[in-house]
Amino acid sequence: MTYQEKKSFVSLISTIIIFGAYCAYMYPQYPDGVQESTETFRFWGSFVLILTLVQIVAHIVNSIVFNIIFRITTGEKEPSFADEMDKIIELKSFRNSFFVFVLGFLLAMGPLVIEQPLQLMFVILIIFGFISDVTGSFTKLYHYRKGV
Repeated sequence: MTYQEKKSFVSLISTIIIFGAYCAYMYPQYPDGVQESTETFRFWGSFVLILTLVQIVAHIVNSIVFNIIFRITTGEKEPSFADEMDKIIELKSFRNSFFVFVLGFLLAMGPLVIEQPLQLMFVILIIFGFISDVTGSFTKLYHYRKGV
């Protein structure tokens, strides 16, 4: 496996683990009682904001730790440049990830239109945010394996 493949694979696995662990941590904190209360909206708002921060910090830490371990195990440095293929793969993964997120955003507006509980909108946004992150990592891994 090349450096980019390994990095994409580690990013994919860490995204899944971190999302799963965060959801398992937050699930017991879901407020009981009235579904349309301010406490419930506060829970979902904090869920999304904290998840976003956790994912950003985790990606940074993941990148640093990966580079350290990669350098120790192989003795090689991280590639200091990105060639045309790297740039094309990055753009394709961003496009696919963005497409999935926008699709999720549009689907999340559906519960508002058909007067479903607002919690459904938050759940759809969170799930599609996760799927878009996984899609981006998987697209990179796929294209580094199979080519552009």
